[in-house]
Amino acid sequence: MTSSVEEVPVVLTPGLPAEIRETHSGVVALVGNRAFKVKKPVDLGFLDFRTEAARRHACWRELELNRRLAPDVYLDVATVSGSDGQVDDHVIVMRRMPEALRLSTMIRRGADVEGNLRDLARLMATFHAGAERGPQIAAAGRPAALRHRWTDNLAETQKFLGTTLDPEMHRRITELALRYIDGRATLLEDRVARGMIVDGHGDLITEDIFCLPDHPRVLDCLEFDDQLRYVDVLDDIAFLTMDLEYLGRPDLARHFLDSYDGFSHTPSVTSLQHHYVAYRAFVRAKVACIRAAQGVPTAVAEADAHARLALAHLEAGEVTLTLVGGAPGTGKTTLATGLAELVGAVVLSSDVIRQDSLPPGPEGRYTEAGKMATYQELLARARLALDAGQCVIADATWAGTAVRELASAVALAGRSRLVAIECEAPLDLSAARAQRRLEAGHDRSEAGAVVARQLGAARDPWPEASSIDTSTSAPTSLAAAGALFPGRLRPRVLATRPA
Repeated sequence: MTSSVEEVPVVLTPGLPAEIRETHSGVVALVGNRAFKVKKPVDLGFLDFRTEAARRHACWRELELNRRLAPDVYLDVATVSGSDGQVDDHVIVMRRMPEALRLSTMIRRGADVEGNLRDLARLMATFHAGAERGPQIAAAGRPAALRHRWTDNLAETQKFLGTTLDPEMHRRITELALRYIDGRATLLEDRVARGMIVDGHGDLITEDIFCLPDHPRVLDCLEFDDQLRYVDVLDDIAFLTMDLEYLGRPDLARHFLDSYDGFSHTPSVTSLQHHYVAYRAFVRAKVACIRAAQGVPTAVAEADAHARLALAHLEAGEVTLTLVGGAPGTGKTTLATGLAELVGAVVLSSDVIRQDSLPPGPEGRYTEAGKMATYQELLARARLALDAGQCVIADATWAGTAVRELASAVALAGRSRLVAIECEAPLDLSAARAQRRLEAGHDRSEAGAVVARQLGAARDPWPEASSIDTSTSAPTSLAAAGALFPGRLRPRVLATRPA
């Protein structure tokens, strides 16, 4: 095998020190204007470099794959031989990149990198547009494959529980990650059908990106397992999104993700963004666990921080079905609308569905059969949205136990968390509100004061619901309801936005 890149002599620049850098699987020697990278002869479970042949294959594969994004950096593979001519090892020969232009270095010193990240988003969008696709690659984006990746990482971190990782946090991460995948087959299969699964980079972090004046250089893609590099384009860029947030810059994470969306024209549902960021954070937690076992003193703290970041995003991306109920005039529609904007959800209103789907008048809309038909249609639409990864707020009276049980069954089938909120206000106040609304004619509800009093007095007890006092100001009621979604409102997590 020969290099297709022109030969560049080693230059020992005065004042440029030689350095050694080490990762869990390799060692890099920085000498003059070159970097020389060797693979450690280790078996880490997910990779095995113990034989000379395995290291040779990995080095050539790394050269080939990384030339896709940085052809002028990856120069050649050299062999290391003993005096007897026996080949002992292999070395990837690279151009040395300027440390001052490493993305992580720039961020830590407070440099303005928004333009660099925009250039990087454009580069990755172009790379993904031309990346290899095919049936074998597409299969890696299906639910079973994503679940397998999660369970592999979770199993590989079991031995670190109680020492490097908190067992309860690990249990919670397992629960949320697998439940999300199990309920999102429709979403994941749709992305497969749309060609979103590519042979990507697989390990996009700030340490391996250099912001040169002409364009960014992206190094060190994942070379040891093709299956781990076959990813959803969102999964690929989620690695850098996660790393930017880990460095304390969620604003840059949002900027990069939005820039990529703009250049790639591949919008994604918010919950899936959170899920893939969580996955990438947990991958880094696993790597930090390995580094801790190798004796790196900072690795325990890094593992814990990455695991906490993973959990935060899994909680922020949890798909929920929220029932906002109450008698007419209690302010449930106002609360539902505000809550949807606050937590990033779609609103399904029984008043809208009733008017759009059923004939007018008491003989159609307000018979028991008509009411049940409205709830069934609302919940059918909710199930479609949940399967697609969207959180739903269902605005209805939810007066009876039977329809609440139907909603609970839909949430369970959709592997989604059910949140129940009951809006409460004094009967005289809610009746007056309902009458004013009816007379104004600006609302879909057809209930006036009489209906409000009837429904307010005939509700089944709802002990599992959180009661929200809606006789106060709308912001106060909204704040009380928002407190039921702490994972959505936690700082340092990517801002949640409606899908």
